Amino acid sequence: MCLNYCADINENMIFLVSVLLFAMCGVYGADSATIPPSTPEIVSREGWGARPPTAVEKMANPVPFVVIHHSYIPAACYTKEDCIEAMQWMQDYHQLNRSWNDIGYSFASGGDNRIYMGRGWSAVGAHAPGYNNRSIGICVIGDWTEQVPPESQLVVVKELIQKGVQDGYIQEDYKLIGHRQVRATECPGDAFYAEIQTWPHWVADPTADVSTNILREKLKPDPREDALDFPEEHNQLKRHNLS
Repeated sequence: MCLNYCADINENMIFLVSVLLFAMCGVYGADSATIPPSTPEIVSREGWGARPPTAVEKMANPVPFVVIHHSYIPAACYTKEDCIEAMQWMQDYHQLNRSWNDIGYSFASGGDNRIYMGRGWSAVGAHAPGYNNRSIGICVIGDWTEQVPPESQLVVVKELIQKGVQDGYIQEDYKLIGHRQVRATECPGDAFYAEIQTWPHWVADPTADVSTNILREKLKPDPREDALDFPEEHNQLKRHNLS
């Protein structure tokens, strides 16, 4: 009788454990399916000490293009302090030397795996003439002519693009291009350009869409901001040095 009783207890315990395990797997399975994709840390303009823009031109979202850049100069940064300095340097160069409204890019990516807000999602940029009012311009800080940015930095850039799509700032069927595809420049560097050609949504011919060509003909960019991108020789500006 004891043997039968003990056997019944064991069977009941096995059944209860099985039910609990099934329930736990179901719960965790449901949770894992609803976990949103990773979103990058975005440093606000205040966070990197940006000057206010001298003017802001509203951009209609969602945009059809994402344009990838490298800074060439300043060099790659791998700490928040260095990346803040790089952002300030670029804004100085664009505002003080170029007389642009603001730093030209929508966002910049640092080697510290942070995203730094430039003009943001909904302001017309100054990074790719002919595409400024219909694209998000992302600058990966550094010279990527001979080497590709670190994988962790590339992941953050892709997360930013995905966030833009999810939040309605970038079209789901967006076209990804390198700066050199719309301007006579080496940007975003040979190595990096080869890399982005493997990314989803990269297109060889950004002008293939007829509607895009029609839109481009109607563009009247600010002539001050429809200028060449960084030359290879830069004046070494100091932050807040207005002389």
